[in-house]
Amino acid sequence: MAPVRTTGAIVASTAAISISMAIFSYFLFFKKTNSTLHCNKKKKSRNGVVDAIGNTPLIRINSLSEATGCEILGKCEFLNPGGSVKDRVALKVIQEALESGELAPGGVVTEGSAGSTAISLATVAPAFGCKCHVVIPDDAAIEKSQIIEALGATVERVRPVSITHRDHYVNIAKRRALEANELAAKDKKVRQVDGKDRDQMDGCVPDLEKENPGFLSHYNGGFFADQFENLANFRAHYEGTGPEIWEQTDGNVDAFVAAAGTGGTVAGVSTFLQEKSPKIKCFLIDPPGSGLFNKVTRGVMYTKEEAEGRRLKNPFDTITEGIGINRLTKNFMMAKLDGAFQGTDKEAVEMSRFLLKNDGLFLGSSSAMNCVGAVRVAKALGPGHTIVTILCDNGMRHLSKFYDPKYLAQYGLMPTATGLEFMSTK
Repeated sequence: MAPVRTTGAIVASTAAISISMAIFSYFLFFKKTNSTLHCNKKKKSRNGVVDAIGNTPLIRINSLSEATGCEILGKCEFLNPGGSVKDRVALKVIQEALESGELAPGGVVTEGSAGSTAISLATVAPAFGCKCHVVIPDDAAIEKSQIIEALGATVERVRPVSITHRDHYVNIAKRRALEANELAAKDKKVRQVDGKDRDQMDGCVPDLEKENPGFLSHYNGGFFADQFENLANFRAHYEGTGPEIWEQTDGNVDAFVAAAGTGGTVAGVSTFLQEKSPKIKCFLIDPPGSGLFNKVTRGVMYTKEEAEGRRLKNPFDTITEGIGINRLTKNFMMAKLDGAFQGTDKEAVEMSRFLLKNDGLFLGSSSAMNCVGAVRVAKALGPGHTIVTILCDNGMRHLSKFYDPKYLAQYGLMPTATGLEFMSTK
């Protein structure tokens, strides 16, 4: 019997060794395969600036999550190549315009912008062989103009006036595109005279070019981006930002909140998310001077007192740039909102410093206001919910105003809080 026992032990031992080797080989292969895939994924490059736009990280904002008992997540749009969420809009607007023929290769894209969209257009346009001309209100942070010019675009700074005024920065930008088209038409006509090249015609230069040598010369027509009314803005977020948030949360999102300037972000994301799940609540956070809170909560843009002529001449009484508006845009009208909250300049300033100190997040004014909104929503819904907001841009283009102690002191907005005690319950 002894030999039988010995043979069985040998067989069992051999089998055990074989199984162990198989398991070892499997894990070795699995690890190598995973490692190879990871390396391949890391090595995969994107095709230029255009492909680098979008697919931004969604991060947990630890300090706000721990303070509220909710998972508060921020979409890091400041990591786009142009530094803001507006890169998505610039890309979509230019792509659609080129496809439709409204913008010709080598043409000039014009826009009226408080800064971020202008920077994004100036970043994206050269990738398509186009130029960019921006009209910007002269009360916007000066570093925005400097960035736009450094990117090779031309900047026209004008005084802030009502949108109904012909010299509102948006209306001027629209005219500049028309002027560029007129010049292109004249230029084409001149080239066709006697079949001679324009440069051989003894100084026969169209009047429009003489008047606007800074941005109209030698461009193949113009196209007005029209970020407020162009629904390419909405589509950029409906087709990009919204789906990314859904995928990054695995569909586990209870609420979305953001401020509105043009309205494209809040409209595109809210529409997509609510189509995926009607249970997802979407909210607006509105800064001082804007009429959108009233529109969402009361159905009218102005309160009774404001309608009686008591509004200030310049109602945009806020230091948060790029958000808040007193008219309904085509983009904003696409939004699917369940409610709205109001934030204050003081809360935005305090929030920016709180996040810098506790999370290392150096955010711009609209991003800070969005985080104010996220805390508002967390308080309204209670602990245990997942709330997503947009981190639009960083603080680098807000140094001369939002992060300048002297500027803030003029308006009594110097940060003093040590925690989140500055958040009210509005």
